[in-house]
Amino acid sequence: MNFALIVFGLCVVTGVLWFADRFLWQPKRDPQAARPIWLEYTAGFFPVIFVVFVLRSFIAEPFSIPSGSMIPTLRVGDLILVNKFSYGIRLPIIHTKIASTGLPQRGDVAVFRYPQDESVDYIKRVIGVPGDIVRYENKRIIVNDTPIPTKSLDPFFDSGRIALQFEERHGEKTYRTLNDDDRMGMGFLPQSGDRGCQVTDQGLRCVVPQGHYLMMGDNRDNSSDSRVWGFVPERNLVGRAFFIWFNAGEVMSGKFDRLGQFE
Repeated sequence: MNFALIVFGLCVVTGVLWFADRFLWQPKRDPQAARPIWLEYTAGFFPVIFVVFVLRSFIAEPFSIPSGSMIPTLRVGDLILVNKFSYGIRLPIIHTKIASTGLPQRGDVAVFRYPQDESVDYIKRVIGVPGDIVRYENKRIIVNDTPIPTKSLDPFFDSGRIALQFEERHGEKTYRTLNDDDRMGMGFLPQSGDRGCQVTDQGLRCVVPQGHYLMMGDNRDNSSDSRVWGFVPERNLVGRAFFIWFNAGEVMSGKFDRLGQFE
């Protein structure tokens, strides 16, 4: 379901009725007469729908996290906000950029339209920007011949699963990642060879082309990302995720520590 298109359609329909009522029908009505009920439930909602449309299209948009590919940073069921103007102001529906306000930085958590099905939104971390040479070897990332600083943390426990946990610092961002000792890693999938990356004896080597970005999930061995399906074009960017505002499961369990946090 294209929610943006639905809101846009409602905005147009209610807007036409609002303007027609304001400038055509209202001047002809008895000043003491109430607005017809059908207009109350159509044109009457236009201001609210218009504000929602503008906020959602240009300022911030809510998203729900459907999978565990970004654990431990983001959990299944997290409701987050995405800054829509971090990577440029774009026209809704057609996604054409009309003004440049910034570009993704290494370490950002970005929402983008999945390159293989642009009706689906994905969320991953920016690992490589245009021109970067990214290597993923022995489950560690090396960007332009410089390893990302990594520090071991206590193991991560989640629903009976135990994973190795690390702290990484990439660009200006410090965050946690997970690896599984018994998994060989998504970077060694055969599909990677024809997606802009090359499988080597040590792992994976990718040269990020201009106008594209290399994305990875923080849950490294449980994330389908650029190692599998290739780079993300700049035109597919939606915005930068920055705020966790709700998780029903955690709230019902009395856990509130992650709410209001993220970046």
